[in-house]
Amino acid sequence: MEHAALYLALIGLLSLMCQWAAWRVHLPAILPLLIVGLIAGPVTGWLDPDAILGELLFPLVSLSVAVILFEGSLTLNYEDLRGHGRTVIRLITWGVIITGVIGTLAAWWLLNMPLEIAAVLGGLLVVTGPTVVIPLLQTLRAKANLSQILRWEGILVDPVGALLAVLIYEFVALGQENGAASHTLLLFGQTVGLGFGLGALGGWLWGLILRHHWLPQRLHNFGTLMIMLTLFAGSNALFEESGLLTVTVMGIWMANMRGIPVRPIIEFKETLTVLLVSGLFILLAARISTEQLMTLNWPAWVFLAVLMFVARPITVWVCTIGTELHWREKALLAWLSPRGIVAAAVASLFAIKLEKAGVEGAEMLVPVTFLVIIGTVVIQSLFSRPIVRALKVSEPEPTGFLIIGANPVARAIASELMTMGWTVRLTDTSWDAVQEARMAGLPVYYGNPLSEHATQHLELTGIGRLLPLSPYRELNNLAALHFEHMLGHGNVFRLAEESGKHAKRQQDRALGHLPRLFDDEATFAKLASLVASGAEIRVTKMSENFGLEEYRRIHDGRLMPLFCVAANGRLRVVHTDVPLAPKPGERVISLIYPDSPEMQPDEREERAREEQRVAPTRSDSSNPGRLPS
Repeated sequence: MEHAALYLALIGLLSLMCQWAAWRVHLPAILPLLIVGLIAGPVTGWLDPDAILGELLFPLVSLSVAVILFEGSLTLNYEDLRGHGRTVIRLITWGVIITGVIGTLAAWWLLNMPLEIAAVLGGLLVVTGPTVVIPLLQTLRAKANLSQILRWEGILVDPVGALLAVLIYEFVALGQENGAASHTLLLFGQTVGLGFGLGALGGWLWGLILRHHWLPQRLHNFGTLMIMLTLFAGSNALFEESGLLTVTVMGIWMANMRGIPVRPIIEFKETLTVLLVSGLFILLAARISTEQLMTLNWPAWVFLAVLMFVARPITVWVCTIGTELHWREKALLAWLSPRGIVAAAVASLFAIKLEKAGVEGAEMLVPVTFLVIIGTVVIQSLFSRPIVRALKVSEPEPTGFLIIGANPVARAIASELMTMGWTVRLTDTSWDAVQEARMAGLPVYYGNPLSEHATQHLELTGIGRLLPLSPYRELNNLAALHFEHMLGHGNVFRLAEESGKHAKRQQDRALGHLPRLFDDEATFAKLASLVASGAEIRVTKMSENFGLEEYRRIHDGRLMPLFCVAANGRLRVVHTDVPLAPKPGERVISLIYPDSPEMQPDEREERAREEQRVAPTRSDSSNPGRLPS
C-alpha cells in the first residue's frame, strides 16, 4: 500500500490518544484501542492491515505476543503464590480449569464451534489480567481483602492462563495436521518437552550471564529481548508452535532464579509492551471483517452471559468453599472478571495460524474474544460501583498517605503518622533507604512509583493523599501530576523549590495549581538538614489559653507545623493555600527544630517545663487510632 509509513505513524498517534483517553476516564486502555480499531477497519474501511504490512503482519503479531507473554511470566514469582492465601491459589488453578471447561462447552453448544476450536476459545478466556482489573479496582474502593484477591488473581492468572491456552492450542494444531490420536499425543509431548526444556535451559543460562554481570549493565535489557526472541524463533524452527511455551517458561524460570536483576528488565518490557500492544490491537481490530462482525448474533451474547453469570459465579463459589468470606464479598468476586490483553493477543495469533491451516471455526476466535473483552469491561465498569455500594463491601473514604521517598525525612513523618493510626506507604528506588524503612516497620514499595510495575504491585488500598518527600525534584513533580488524577485535587501537594527563580517559575507553570506542602520555605534540603541535626516531631494539643502563636513563642519560632488533627479525628495536611488556625481541642503535629547552640541549659529546662505545663504532648494524651476523615 502507498504511504505505509504515514499509516503506521497515524496508528501510533491514535494509540497515544487511546492511552491518554483511558488514563483520563480510568478505563483499561485495551477498550478504546479495540473500539478505534473497529471504527478504522470494518466500520469505515480506512485501515487495511493486510495491505499495509503484507507478509510482515504474521511475524509482527507472533513476536508481539511472545513479548507480552514473556513480560507476564516475569512477574510470576513462586513466593507470591504462597503469600496470598488459598483463595487466590484456587482461583488460578481450579478456577482456571472450571472456567475453561464451562467456556469450552458453552462455545461448542451455543456457537456451534468444533470441539477443538471451542477448547482453544475456552482456554483463552480464563485470563483476566492486571491491565483491566487494576483500573477498575482503583475506582471502586472495595474492601482491602477483596482488592488484594482480585489484583493478585489478575497478576498471576495471566501467565498461568496463557500457558494453558498455548498447550491447548498446540494440541489442537498438531491434531489438525496429523489426525491420528496416538501420533498427535506423541508430537504434543515432544512439543511440550522442547518448550519446557529449552525455556528452562535458556532462562537458566541467561540468568547466569545476568547474575555474574558477564554483559554490561546497559545491555541487559536489550540482550534479554534478543535472547528471548531468538529462543522463540529457534524453538518454532525446531518444532512448530513450541515458541510461545518456550518464552513463557523462560520468563517464569528467570523470575524465580535468585540474584537476577529482573525489575529493570520488566520496566523495559513495560515500555516496549505499551508500544507494541497499542498499535497491535488497533491493527488486529481493524483486521476483523464485516462478515465476522455479522456472526455476533444472539448466541454470541448468550455465550458472554454464560461466562459472566454462570462460569464466574460457579468458579468463585467452588474456590471460596471453607473460607471466611461473607456472601456479599463472594458476590463481588463473582461479578468482577474483565478480560484483557493476553486473551486478545493470543486469540488473534491463534486465529491467523488456524485460518491459514484451513481449520473450520477459527474465524470466530477473534470476534468472539473481542466481544467478551468489550462486553466485560464496559458492563463491569458501568455497574461495579453501584454493586459495591449495594453489597456494602466498600472501604471508608481513604485517609492514608502515599509518601514518595523512604529517606530519613520521609521515615520520620511516616513513623509519626503510623503511630497515630493512619495508613502510610512509602516508595523509593534506593535499596538502602527501602531496607531502613522496612527495619523501622514501615510498609514500603521498592521501585519507581510511576512504572507499570507499580500500577500492578504498589498497594494503594486506603491511600487518599500524596506527600512528595523525595530528594529528586523531578520525581516529586511527576508523581504529583501522576497521582493527582487518581487521588483528586486537594489531596496532592508539592514541595517548595530551593534553587533559583527559574526552577520556581518552571514548577509554578506545571504545578501552580497544587498547594505547597507545610510552608513556602519547606524545601527538601531544609527538611533533611533539620532532621539530620536532631529535629523532632511532636504532637501538641491546643486550648483556650494556648494557641499556635503561644506555641511558636515558646519555641522562639523554631518549629514547622505539619498536620492538624481535629477533635473528631480528621487530619488536615498543613499547606500554603489555607492558613493554619487550629481550634481549642485540636492537636498540631509539628517539626521542632533543634535548640540553638547559644541556648543555655537552664533556658532549655525552663522552656520544657513551660511547654509541659500549658501544652501536654502526645505522651500525655490518648492515641486516637485510625479515624476516618
